Amino acid sequence: MAALETAGLSTTYSCDRQGLPDLRLLHYNDVYHVEEGSRDPVGGVARFQSVINYYHTAPRYAGQPEILTFFSGDVFNPSLESTVTKGRHMVPFLNKAKTDVACVGNHDLDFGVEQFQHLRSQCKFPWLLANVLDPALGEDVPLANCQKTCMLTSSNGIKIGVIGLGEREWLGTINSLPPNLIYKSASETAKELVPALREQGAEMIIAVTHQREPNDNKLAEKTPPGLIDIILGGHDHYYAHSVINGTHVIRSGSDFKQLSYIEAWRKEGGGWDFNITRRDIVRSLPQDPASVALVSKLTSSLKAKLEKPVGYTASPLDARFTTIRQKESNLGNFVCDLMRFYYGADCALMAAGTMRGDQIYPPGMLRLKDVLSCFPFEDPVVVLRIKGQALFDALENGVSQLPALEGRFPQVSNISFGFKPSAPPGSRIAWAKIGNEPLQLDKYYVLATRGYMARGKDGFTSLLVKSAGGEVEELIDEENGVMISTILRQYFLSLKILGKWNRWSGSLNRHWGIVHKRMQHDSWLRNPSAASSPTSTSKSPFKDGDRRRRRYHYGQRQYLDRKAVSYLPETHDPENDDEYETMDSDSDSDPELLTSPHPAAAKNYVTLPATTPAEEERRLRIARSVVHKWMRLAGLERKTADTVDEWGEEFTPAWTRGIAPRTEGRIVAEN
Repeated sequence: MAALETAGLSTTYSCDRQGLPDLRLLHYNDVYHVEEGSRDPVGGVARFQSVINYYHTAPRYAGQPEILTFFSGDVFNPSLESTVTKGRHMVPFLNKAKTDVACVGNHDLDFGVEQFQHLRSQCKFPWLLANVLDPALGEDVPLANCQKTCMLTSSNGIKIGVIGLGEREWLGTINSLPPNLIYKSASETAKELVPALREQGAEMIIAVTHQREPNDNKLAEKTPPGLIDIILGGHDHYYAHSVINGTHVIRSGSDFKQLSYIEAWRKEGGGWDFNITRRDIVRSLPQDPASVALVSKLTSSLKAKLEKPVGYTASPLDARFTTIRQKESNLGNFVCDLMRFYYGADCALMAAGTMRGDQIYPPGMLRLKDVLSCFPFEDPVVVLRIKGQALFDALENGVSQLPALEGRFPQVSNISFGFKPSAPPGSRIAWAKIGNEPLQLDKYYVLATRGYMARGKDGFTSLLVKSAGGEVEELIDEENGVMISTILRQYFLSLKILGKWNRWSGSLNRHWGIVHKRMQHDSWLRNPSAASSPTSTSKSPFKDGDRRRRRYHYGQRQYLDRKAVSYLPETHDPENDDEYETMDSDSDSDPELLTSPHPAAAKNYVTLPATTPAEEERRLRIARSVVHKWMRLAGLERKTADTVDEWGEEFTPAWTRGIAPRTEGRIVAEN
């Protein structure tokens, strides 16, 4: 209890009022990852819930008004788990936090309006969005049939009117929205709707918003003093507070790492005084046992699949926001090249916001988890036929928001360009080339890009395709395109010497053979450090007549080429193959955790039992036995990946080739 009273606590604003408050509020926004991080504030929904529980039940709050909890949007995406669940795993956490009202955020619509409506139907509170209207639903009806406002009543009878507001800018970043939406000014909408809430007896007006801080500030500036008492905002991933035009404006961090506890007192003559406390969710806080169990249930069956090695990098891959959103990245180069050569396009362009890893991936194994967490979005790669002018305009849009680290900054392949950050937006591109030739404005080029951008999102209106009301011709549309994460998985599978997909067909071999010829730059690929396909005439441990070709490498079940030797530990039971785990093989026999569209699939991510530590240790012992015997009989030297030098010679495991992309001066910032 001591930690809950003081840990991570700091005063954001104090009105110096004492005694019992008239209202008690909690606020949070932009939450994605249910597990804790590696450093304080570690976040994690289990510690977050402990703090929620404390403010609801601690003895020191006995006799005070019950807490009202406000959420300001972005919960259903993006995250690794949402790649699998399409956001449904977050509903129990929202309900468990006793959320009373929420504002719609842009990422809450990433899986489409229908999926949002399905998720909303499972929430025990209303979702608000007053100023984005969908005429297809009727006159003056908000997007997704959301409510515009609601009235909350505190346990002591005080009525609080709540209005939900969003900004115009994020409407351009959502993958799929109905056509012909109507955006109304947030301040004008508030002026229109708040008086009715006052007439219904609202003593306090709260705006829950999902818009950048400058737009929340404008909302406070452009509404009369006292119209809105406090603005509880989201969309920015930091903690901030200000008082503008007499209105408090607050955003409460992100990712279950912060929340705000607010006490309010009536002022004589009208209005409210506030004490605002920031709570950082730090490691010293206890975890709520029920939430720990819920997180474990969610993640246990995913981990086995997602932790499997899918490939290897021999050089650091830079996916930091501070890199990819303002300059060339070696990971951006690699992925754009892969998009380009996968479809045989002239060039490729990808908005940096496609990459969500926000880290440097060090040399070593790349897991399926790394691929999916860095590339969580579901829209596929598309191929467009566009004029050079449209491509030039797309590059202009990409650099238009600098120095803001917006996701529209372009990563490119077979495109090089220079830009002047100090020039006015719209005139920053100094030069551009396709290959070694200047970009010709009247020439047509074949461009590989994301479907998201081909719908004109993030300001890429010059790429808007005909099917979405634009002028650009689609050679491969979204219905027939392939997701980046899928392309990456197949590429890494194609690099494997050992452990290839058992369904790897001749056509895939031919296709990826062509990609490899075009893709591999000088020193971009590292061959394995040891021989890869040993042969042996040693007798198989299987009994005569048992011709199952089970082959093992690095402690995991692999389907190798027929020349590979088959050796198993003496204790192996060939009838029970489930005791072994596989490297990521994209096998048709893998559980449908990553692909099933059915919430109640037979192998559900929530219902599969967790593997115990003892079972994992037993598997590792068997794995090591297999590896050591295989390598001894194959004549391979035993090595480990511990000798990797970040900037020197690399060890690449025998089962695959490793990638080593680099920056090449494709994007040049000029003075």
